[in-house]
Amino acid sequence: MATAGAQTEISCRNEAGKPVDWFIMYNLPKYKIDDVGSGLDYMYLDSSLKNWQMSKFLVNTSDGALGSTLKSLYTGKGFESNSSAYVLYNDAPPLLNYTKQYGHTKGALHFDRSQGFWLIHSVPHFPPFPERGYSWPPTGKQNGQTLFCVTYKYGQFIEIAQQLLYYNPHVYNYSLPAVFQEEMASLALLCKGSKLPWISQKRLQGLISAEGEHFLSFAKSHFYADDIYAAWVAQALKTDLLTETWQRKDHMLPSNCSLPKHVLNIKRIKLPGPIQFYSHYDHSKWCVSMMSEDRWTCLGDLNREDQQVWKSGGLVCSQNPVIYQAFRQAVAYYHDC
Repeated sequence: MATAGAQTEISCRNEAGKPVDWFIMYNLPKYKIDDVGSGLDYMYLDSSLKNWQMSKFLVNTSDGALGSTLKSLYTGKGFESNSSAYVLYNDAPPLLNYTKQYGHTKGALHFDRSQGFWLIHSVPHFPPFPERGYSWPPTGKQNGQTLFCVTYKYGQFIEIAQQLLYYNPHVYNYSLPAVFQEEMASLALLCKGSKLPWISQKRLQGLISAEGEHFLSFAKSHFYADDIYAAWVAQALKTDLLTETWQRKDHMLPSNCSLPKHVLNIKRIKLPGPIQFYSHYDHSKWCVSMMSEDRWTCLGDLNREDQQVWKSGGLVCSQNPVIYQAFRQAVAYYHDC
């Protein structure tokens, strides 16, 4: 029987399984420069570290930060609880067909009346249905992927639910007990697949983690038909951005210098090791300020592609110096205008 305290606390968890305010994982692609890997190795970063660390775990095991965080749902039977809620969403869900009617967004929420986590990621067909247990999809091995987990107090999930209205996510599995229904009316709409109310083009919302870290959440609906990076995020943050997104050859948007703040496409990534890989083997979606004094880093959902101009989704941004330095140093080469 579970005991009260840390064992039952819903939280992002570090590589040792201990509660942590936030973590970021960078799953390495199978094909790296001068090397063929497993596609299951990953770099890990949280507030206790100064730079990326190569994990001793593989991402397809239930060990490590990701497996430990999701244990509250899987082996912890959180999906059967009447005192906690969870929502799994993915435009390419496991076991179901991809449909174009939803936002290009992937993530998971799990929280109770005290706190919980919001996991934003780029992995198709993940996470699996809770009753099936933890696993990693075969499609997650080919390309690089990012996963960003933040622990929030309960009140922040009311704001996150509003942001998700703009995301219009494909919710493929959820539990939202009666105790949450009134305050989480927006989330209830998404979970039930109801016709969504008319919403404006975009919404910017500040979020504060459980330990007081400040984030900015950018959420755009399909009514905002423009590139989220160039048209909105770079201009709102007042910073030139280097962007790493998966770009298909016939649909990619070029670097953009037509607006006051520029957006430039990253073409090669380098991580400690040394590990290097080309952007076309990287399915992650992130951007970082070009200049160190601006210090912005954002992770999220959308690619810089012509077809995704019309898609809903978002980014969560931070000025944390550790996060900024880790991602800025990961830029090996980018295309100027």
